[in-house]
Amino acid sequence: MHRILLLTFFTFLSEGLVFAQARQYRALRTSEAIKVDGVLDESIWQQSPEASQFVQNWPRYGQPETQKTKVRIVYDDIAVYVAAMMYESSADSILRQLTVRDNIGNSDYFAIYLDTYLDKINGYGFMVTAAGVQSDARYSSNGEDRAWNAVWESKVKINADSWVVEMKIPYSAIRFSNREEQVWGLNFRRQVRRNNESFFWNPVNPAVSGFLNQFGQLTGIEHIKSPLRLALLPYISSYANHYPHNTPDKRNATFNLNGGMDVKYGINESFTLDMTLVPDFGQVQSDNQVLNLSPFEVRFNENRQFFTEGTELFNKGGFFYSRRVGGTPLKYGDVEGQLQEGEEIVENPTTSRLVNASKISGRTKGGLGIGIFNAVSPNIYATVENEEGEQRKILTQPLSNYNILVFDQSLKNNSYVSLINTNVTRSGHTYDANVTGGLFKLANKKNTFALNGRTAVSQKFDPELNRPDRGYTLSLSGSKISGNLQYSLTQVIETDKYNPNDLGILYNNNEVSQIGRIAYNIYRPFWKLNNLYTSFSTAYSRLYRPDVFQNFWMNAGVYTTLKNFYEIGTHVNVEPVKTYDFYEPRVAGRYYTFPTNVQIGSDFYTDGRKKFALGLHGRYRTFNENNRQLYYVEISPRYRVNDKLSLQYNFNTRTVQDEMGSFGENVRNDSIFFGLRNVRAISSTLNSSYIFTEKMSLTLRARHYTSSALYRKYFALNTDGTLTEANFDQAKDVNFNTFNVDMVFSWWFAPGSEVSLVWKNAIASDGMEYTPNYLSNVNQTLQSPQNNSISIKVLYYLDVLNLKGKSQPKAPALITSI
Repeated sequence: MHRILLLTFFTFLSEGLVFAQARQYRALRTSEAIKVDGVLDESIWQQSPEASQFVQNWPRYGQPETQKTKVRIVYDDIAVYVAAMMYESSADSILRQLTVRDNIGNSDYFAIYLDTYLDKINGYGFMVTAAGVQSDARYSSNGEDRAWNAVWESKVKINADSWVVEMKIPYSAIRFSNREEQVWGLNFRRQVRRNNESFFWNPVNPAVSGFLNQFGQLTGIEHIKSPLRLALLPYISSYANHYPHNTPDKRNATFNLNGGMDVKYGINESFTLDMTLVPDFGQVQSDNQVLNLSPFEVRFNENRQFFTEGTELFNKGGFFYSRRVGGTPLKYGDVEGQLQEGEEIVENPTTSRLVNASKISGRTKGGLGIGIFNAVSPNIYATVENEEGEQRKILTQPLSNYNILVFDQSLKNNSYVSLINTNVTRSGHTYDANVTGGLFKLANKKNTFALNGRTAVSQKFDPELNRPDRGYTLSLSGSKISGNLQYSLTQVIETDKYNPNDLGILYNNNEVSQIGRIAYNIYRPFWKLNNLYTSFSTAYSRLYRPDVFQNFWMNAGVYTTLKNFYEIGTHVNVEPVKTYDFYEPRVAGRYYTFPTNVQIGSDFYTDGRKKFALGLHGRYRTFNENNRQLYYVEISPRYRVNDKLSLQYNFNTRTVQDEMGSFGENVRNDSIFFGLRNVRAISSTLNSSYIFTEKMSLTLRARHYTSSALYRKYFALNTDGTLTEANFDQAKDVNFNTFNVDMVFSWWFAPGSEVSLVWKNAIASDGMEYTPNYLSNVNQTLQSPQNNSISIKVLYYLDVLNLKGKSQPKAPALITSI
């Protein structure tokens, strides 16, 4: 195995990748005031050199631009200014859909990308659509982070034969090293949406791994300093909540008032402190709750802005799952077992409050990235009450301190090495947890081969134990990462005690796996196709302790975009031998023999440029066990009524027939019981948005989810993993339903300052009588008790330099005007 891994890394195939000389642009300093209005009437624009002759990236890589583009850059002591002229042979065909910020939509757009440390790993993107919508992003080895938002200005003007973007990117919006002369990575991008064409100033080859490593260079910026970066964002919010408790000791309607503040402070030209004091996350989008019958927890998306913005350093290596912070209390599930006779639960909070959270991040001129994260949550209690009305509190989460420390050193050839530590410290006699990990990527000069590694040690410090509970993980991967032919071999080891889940997430440990993958991709149009991606993967897995076989699978897939921009994909997944499932029984040391099976799936998308677009997905899985089968169908139509109103609907259904599943905690006389069940889940989601003006929008998201598990027979698990039919009287059918509405009205009444009015409706029920009729089930759900919340939140942006009367760029509006 080790020989194969080394051979993969050091063997070079004959096909080479030709890298063109990176382009350079030299910016001029201006003493002339630039008015960002989309009218390029300042004389400096005529004096500065132009960047032109863009090269197509998609769909025909290497071809010259079909519409001319000219870009100029100047700078002063405050900002970098960009003027982009997008010439058009048919200006009336420019697509200009209005959307909320950070959503490109169905629009032409222009973008500038900056790699301010020239490390070819970390960078910034600033995008403006022809409708004037702003979008910005951070780039790192983790990919693109669109949740990042900066303070910058832009203006769009539509002319008879072109459209123009003028931009002002203040130095307060980016980070850079303290040097006399700056040399930054630079690229421009233009999308002509009606033709689905994308062009770059410095060519970006889809066959080459990486994005920032294919930039040109920006020179000429000299003697600039990062300004004082201090912004205060105080907020005040009010909530009116109604739930029909209909009991004398609980009010149906409640009201509360909150206040707090976010702080952004530039420690120096490279490092920034972000802090949230007494945060309010009550208006974030509702989670997609599901019926979970598996032995693993459900991973939810992060919708809280503080935990999505500027977190690229903390997300390296996958050691940080931000939903742990302020998540479900550690002992939430233990309350019922602590009830005394005659007691019942009055309140058991499902989330922890946050007192504050802060993060410091940045990068030195030597390419060393440093990140520090801290958050504190207070004691959380459940309230229980006896028959006499006496109440007592049960601690479910002690005072907890969450910490992350990251060091990330950028290396040449698009490589890096990182050290990460996560730590959770809890008060009292509850255990503490610590994870220390390292990862690296080493690529060759041509960026065709790479060696990746990741290792970590987890420790739990329980006051009742004499020594910490310690576990380890190690992975090593050798890959060919560029060219038509790509492949990789990966080795993963996780010991039986490795557990990063106090601040991270890992579904299962105790595993030793080898994964192989080979792919052949065609990036240029041929025949009736714009591209073609093919791949084959396989994996072999054993337990770490004891050393026994667990699983073997193979997967093959094909994906293509047609010349009419329809997209089609299909895959086949095979598990040709029985899997020894050590997780479904929910008891250490026991396993269930999961049957051999085959799954096929297909995906289909129509042309997204059209008013009406459709996505279709399907999967079918058949098992070598009785009549066990799985069906999955998803339909996702989208209709763009006009440039302001759009509607999108998603319907998916998943049916598993004759599935075997454990009852988990139902263990009797050392017996573990399974049930033969039919499981069905249906999810229906409507998303719509209406953009009133460049500063005012209304969005609606409504989701209904229903899932049922109906049991027919019961079995006892044998020690050899097989099942024997048995009598079992503790099981019951499950019918779970949830319905959520999130309606958000947003008005940016001043730069960076927002009023948001939110209505949230939530229904959750797992005690409804099962009905096979979907519409009847929806009606039953809507008749269940509903939690309704209306809230208003006012956020005001205060820039300290503006308060002092000094020149400082304005904060970003949701959408720039035209």
